[in-house]
Amino acid sequence: MATMAEEKPLPQSTKSKVLVVGATGILGREMVKASLAAGHPTFALVRETSFSRAESSLLLQSFATSGVTILKGSLQDFPSLLEAVKQVDVVICAVPSSLVLEQHLLIQAIKQADCIKRFIPSEFGADPDKVQILGMDYDFYKKKAEVRRCIEKEGIPHTYISCNFLMRYLLPSLVQPGLQTPPRDKVKIFGDGNVKAVFVKDCDVAGYTICAIDDTRTLNKVLYLRPPGNVYSQNQLIETWELKIGKKLEKIYITEEELLKSIHENPFPSNRDSIFIYSAFIKGDHTYFSIDSCGLDGTKLYPHVRCTTISEYLDSLINSC
Repeated sequence: MATMAEEKPLPQSTKSKVLVVGATGILGREMVKASLAAGHPTFALVRETSFSRAESSLLLQSFATSGVTILKGSLQDFPSLLEAVKQVDVVICAVPSSLVLEQHLLIQAIKQADCIKRFIPSEFGADPDKVQILGMDYDFYKKKAEVRRCIEKEGIPHTYISCNFLMRYLLPSLVQPGLQTPPRDKVKIFGDGNVKAVFVKDCDVAGYTICAIDDTRTLNKVLYLRPPGNVYSQNQLIETWELKIGKKLEKIYITEEELLKSIHENPFPSNRDSIFIYSAFIKGDHTYFSIDSCGLDGTKLYPHVRCTTISEYLDSLINSC
């Protein structure tokens, strides 16, 4: 007998038709793959220029071969947005954060089409309504919150996905600004190293997202992703890494005051990593609040989703440095 947390598979004919905007990006392509794997008729909205770039062109060919319907359009072209939206039931936007405000035209297309059962806007980070660094993040989260308010004002059915850090950000360097691979000799620890942050792999974020699009429980809610094996403090990250390489690292502790001084003395975007480190590992913006008080726990709703753990991800880095 199925439990409350389990979802019964829907017949192909009743599966929502899914449009992915930003389908050629790292996260967007995972959304396309996850949508296809779950049996959804899948559409990808791509810019004309994508067809002339070798890598994107090959990706789009593979999408088409897999059954994806490729639609030409952009976030700046309202007619193409409206035409695309009218063909589907669900819209997932996975454009980069730099383009987040360009979703306004997409929201208007969704409003006018009046056929969308669920809109997943481009967030996929810390909850912009919960972060404690507003004013020092160069409006990074303010823009995402602005999109939320627009969606809510227009009465568009939605789900916000809060996965915090994607694993490809900061984790490959063991949270060391300026490094591309984990350190082997010495490591900086920010604050006391005990504040926990969350890292989730792109493909796993996509898996949870696709689970949520037809789930009535997630309608107009925030879905938080905090898989137990993906919530680590810096001290835990370093200890895990030391065990894997069989070596102790020299620890250099950076106080909150020193980190803030560095942030203020360096111009944006060179201080961007430090800002997000301050948010996650000093202020605790990923984990300081209870999920039950403000949203839903994706790990509990969809226990069948298999996540790559931080430990497993670190295994893949051992030979890279």
